[in-house]
Amino acid sequence: MASSPLLTRISHPFSSLYPTKITPFYLATEQSFKFPSTPFNFVKHLSSNDNPTIFHNFNFDSFYANLIDNSSHKINITQVHAKLLLLGIQQNGFLVSKLVNAAVNLGEISYARKVFDKFPDPDVFLWNAIIRGYSKYNLFASAVEMYSRMQVLWVSPDGYTLPHVLKACGGIPSFRMGQQVHGQIFRLGFEKDVFVQNGVVAFYAKCGKIASAKVVFDRLEIRNVVSWTSMISGYAQNGQPIEALIFFDEMRSTGVMPDWIALVSVIRAHTDVENLEHGKSIHSCVIKMGLELEPDLLIALTAMYAKCGQVMVARSFFNLVKLPNLILWNAMISGYAKNGYAEEAVKLFRDMISHNIKTDSITARSAVLACAQVGSFDLARWMDNYISKSEHKDDVFVNSALIDMFAKCGNVDMARMVFNRTLDKDVVVWSSMIVGYGLHGRGREALDLYQLMKQSGVSPNAVTFLGLLTACNHSGLVEDGWQLFHCMKDYGIEPRHQHYSCLVDLLGRSGYLDQAYDFIMNMPIEPGVSVWGALLSACKIHRHVTLGEYAAERLFSLESYNTGHYVQLSNLYASARMWDRVAKIRVLMREKGLSKDLGYSLIEINGKLEAFRVGDKSHPRSKEIFEELESLERRLKQAGFVPDRNSSLHDLNEEEMEETLCNHSERLAIAFGLISTAQGTTLRITKNLRACINCHSATKLISKLVNREIIVRDANRFHHFKDGVCSCGDYW
Repeated sequence: MASSPLLTRISHPFSSLYPTKITPFYLATEQSFKFPSTPFNFVKHLSSNDNPTIFHNFNFDSFYANLIDNSSHKINITQVHAKLLLLGIQQNGFLVSKLVNAAVNLGEISYARKVFDKFPDPDVFLWNAIIRGYSKYNLFASAVEMYSRMQVLWVSPDGYTLPHVLKACGGIPSFRMGQQVHGQIFRLGFEKDVFVQNGVVAFYAKCGKIASAKVVFDRLEIRNVVSWTSMISGYAQNGQPIEALIFFDEMRSTGVMPDWIALVSVIRAHTDVENLEHGKSIHSCVIKMGLELEPDLLIALTAMYAKCGQVMVARSFFNLVKLPNLILWNAMISGYAKNGYAEEAVKLFRDMISHNIKTDSITARSAVLACAQVGSFDLARWMDNYISKSEHKDDVFVNSALIDMFAKCGNVDMARMVFNRTLDKDVVVWSSMIVGYGLHGRGREALDLYQLMKQSGVSPNAVTFLGLLTACNHSGLVEDGWQLFHCMKDYGIEPRHQHYSCLVDLLGRSGYLDQAYDFIMNMPIEPGVSVWGALLSACKIHRHVTLGEYAAERLFSLESYNTGHYVQLSNLYASARMWDRVAKIRVLMREKGLSKDLGYSLIEINGKLEAFRVGDKSHPRSKEIFEELESLERRLKQAGFVPDRNSSLHDLNEEEMEETLCNHSERLAIAFGLISTAQGTTLRITKNLRACINCHSATKLISKLVNREIIVRDANRFHHFKDGVCSCGDYW
């Protein structure tokens, strides 16, 4: 075959798009048409008067339409376009529409628009091509703009125009524009066109007008899978998962088989209601239909299993995707963070940013939440540094999460710094800071901030009051707490169980047990576990056995297999030295197959968390730890410290009791911290149970003896020990 001559630059409006020399794409295709090997020789023959038969018999539309349809790269499109210009048939509407559609399919929407703009009088097919392109790539405003231009030029839309315009109206969203298009549909006679009507249903659903979507759906004479899917997706996306599942069942009962889009929405609905068993049945359906590798279904399945606590299963789906998109990363990181796998969430987040994958607000919030759960102050500072250099630094939701993170990592002053630098403080930001103060027992600061909040014109919400009541509870501010609780209704806020339990705890811990009981008896809602638990805890503090037993009975009737309730009652009996009743509770727990959670303490050393249990000798530096512990005990005795015998909840002799008390996990953590850090370094400890009275008293004195600040977070709150005193004022 003779070699083809090279194309020279063509002088026309698109000349800048073509290189000076290109190899014609159609050379490889023309052989199948039995055409001459050299297109330009062929063009010469076509223009020659000696070949009229070839000219008249050649079908330009068919030949170049086939070339366009077989184009796989932009260069192919530009070559064919150049050929059309050379032949002078660039005004062929059919071929130009083909060019625009091909460019759109290749993602070259800008090139498609340039081709479109050079066509003098586009028909409806060409308008459809460019509108479809903008709609396909979510350039909704441009799609609506082109449709408006089409109307100005008096080009009447057809059944293929309207669905793409409706999709754009729903995507913006522009409800008013969509309504106008819906009106046009009636005027143009498309009210029975199922393709167009499906677009109307989807439009209303995307705009949150699910009732209007249902009206249109009910009027459809023919309902195909797209019709049903539009409604199912609409319900799922508008916070009505139950209705979505009901519609799905109705669709199946009519014999319509779901497509992958419907299955995505159904899985999301099961995720929202956290119905893992039914979600698994949909997963089985996905497998039977051979759709298990569909990207959107992988995302939906990952999110479902992650949210329902099956994070290992979720991770297996995540790993199937070679290049996870942002939604999939978010589903996995959020799943880890919300199911107690904080360290895995942080690791995955670090993997994500190390691959230079762009994060969004959801990613950042999930990562910050995970850091808060880890409790590492060094990690918290790293996260804050990352956020401060990212586009999320002014995101109010991310800043609220940072405030919460620093508070939970033991540094409420850093939380206040984030609060101060946040420009647009909404109720969530204010509430996060108030809750942070409450967690650290800084009641007065929480109340002062509340006054500033009101002066700023921000109205409190239920979370604000919960933070305020917690602050009062941890600071013993009974009168303030009582007044705040009763002013909630001034803001139209109905107290919830958490508010009631917080006030019961406030009254009970302050010794007002009778008032706390009367308050419970007069509650307008049925007292729940948190309320009776607060009363039982207060009874243990004040050794009120009779009332404590009554509270325990109520708890057992609500949650008969909750280990914590039996432990609380056992602790009450032990504090009153009623060892026979302690023994009965232990027997009862064994009969029910219940076991007490083991206490442990974590200490952060150089960004790494070390764990200790009571009497733990498994640590590599165990010998040094116990030597330091013995040294501390000697110094405590020399300083006049006397162990509180009531801190031991076992019937032991004096020597056994003293040894048990000094080997509590937080004491081991303190000893390890002292031998592992430089003089003056703050020790940060997290304990999974409430600190006992003995360890609390000992830690106060240790902070003075070693001249260190020791921050301990127990199951209820933070304690800041410094110079022999605790921030809680011995009220916790």
